[in-house]
Amino acid sequence: MGASNTKKPYFGMTGAKLNIWLAIACTTAMTLFGYDQGVFGGIIVTDSFLDTMGNPDSGLQGTIVSLYDIGCFAGAMITIAFGEHFGRKKWLIFGVIIMSIGAILQTSAFTVAHMIVARLITGIGNGMNTSTAPVWQSETAKASWRGSLIVFSMIMNIAGFSLSNWMTYGLSFVSGSISWRFPIAFQLVFSVILLATVPWLPESPRWLIAHGREVEGAEVLASLEGEGATIDSPQVLNQKLEILEAVKIEREQSPSWGAILKGKTGNTGMVKRLLLGSGTQWMQQLVGINVTSYYLPLVLQNSVGLSNTMSRLLAACNSVSYLIFSFIGLWLIERAGRRKLMMWGAAGQAVCYALISGLLSQANGTTTRGQSFGAGATTFFFVYYLFFGICWQGVPWLYPVEINSLSMRTKGAALATGSNWISNYIVVQITPTGIQNLGWKFYLIWMAFNTAFVPLIWMFYPETANRHLEDIDKLYRDHQDLVFVLRCKEAYQTERPQRFIDAENEREDAVKHSPINVKDDNSDGEVEHNEYA
Repeated sequence: MGASNTKKPYFGMTGAKLNIWLAIACTTAMTLFGYDQGVFGGIIVTDSFLDTMGNPDSGLQGTIVSLYDIGCFAGAMITIAFGEHFGRKKWLIFGVIIMSIGAILQTSAFTVAHMIVARLITGIGNGMNTSTAPVWQSETAKASWRGSLIVFSMIMNIAGFSLSNWMTYGLSFVSGSISWRFPIAFQLVFSVILLATVPWLPESPRWLIAHGREVEGAEVLASLEGEGATIDSPQVLNQKLEILEAVKIEREQSPSWGAILKGKTGNTGMVKRLLLGSGTQWMQQLVGINVTSYYLPLVLQNSVGLSNTMSRLLAACNSVSYLIFSFIGLWLIERAGRRKLMMWGAAGQAVCYALISGLLSQANGTTTRGQSFGAGATTFFFVYYLFFGICWQGVPWLYPVEINSLSMRTKGAALATGSNWISNYIVVQITPTGIQNLGWKFYLIWMAFNTAFVPLIWMFYPETANRHLEDIDKLYRDHQDLVFVLRCKEAYQTERPQRFIDAENEREDAVKHSPINVKDDNSDGEVEHNEYA
């Protein structure tokens, strides 16, 4: 047993209260991400900003906006290299500090070069944050809460996006550089909240146990369980044994990066799982969300023909409907599962982009008929956001965490996040030029991608809802040739497979009837377990 401390950790909070504070920290990180993602959409059409930056053309505007995504990609790659060593908490703190430095530099920028460097630094910090916060959240949450908490954090991402839209709209009526400098500086508020909460919250129990700190990990599990649980409580021992089993198998079979690149990954399905996790993030960008997230005011001005003020106002109103309808995803994430949400969303988004293209082909701002077609296209931009908010906002951030094994979870989530940012960069870089040169035909590209993703998900993506993280490891160990999920009901059913439930019940019975002695050897940091019936 761990030594008792007179001073209770986490200010004496356990159970639901402690989980809530963890959710506050993780959702604040994702709210900051959403705010930062949306703020430049309003700034890029601000006269004071354009004048300060020398009135850049559409190509340079795309570069200023999109190089932030290159920074995010670099942050995700740095996380792959170093994040696992430092742990979830420390790495998130590092990311927040770097992002804050970038925000200060952006706020004080007077030249394009200064702004680009500042956005790259901000991006590095955000790439570290977005690679780490979902992992930390998923590894500390109960299985029944995990999907809902991750989706809620992405709903708060939308809240941040909405806040940035309204702030830039409100400040568009203010003259001078404060109209764009203040919205950029405001993201430091989120940094302060993170630096005030993350340091005192618990580290991931899965990370602690995987790094030989088993007693600490068990203490965190007990704190998260609440209701007077201790490290000797059956439910805590059961969770710890499940994690230890996964760690043992991973250490025996976990390959190096060199082996992964050569496809030599044993029977864990590691390469397939890495590709599936990264694939969700590529798809999230290729469904076309950041065609509008970064540029909706620009899209409404250039494609629909609306005024600057009306474009800003509609973008802000759209962000509110986006936020409201995303709560439906919170309700559906465990009920419908990951697969159905992604397929339903892609199908609906494909229809929206088809209608947007058709309506914009007839729209113009000079005739009543043309204005009506423009209004119709605007309506389907709103409807597109409803489908995305319900179905696609949260799942691509949750899925890489769930599909990857324990030893590859940080690397897998970071690789998926890196995929998000590099594909994000491509989309954001080409959008201003694409709208300018292709007009309504530009939106047909995103219709085609959405259409293609429906059968892709149906054939290849396993369901991860209503499962423990360790269940996915068992699925791939027992079905080593799993590629087409339709051949295996356990891989695509929404309910947790019965054999996983039976195995958990057997383990709980064994824990209840078998004394377990835990010896903490402080000399070498290893923990010895003696189990006997």
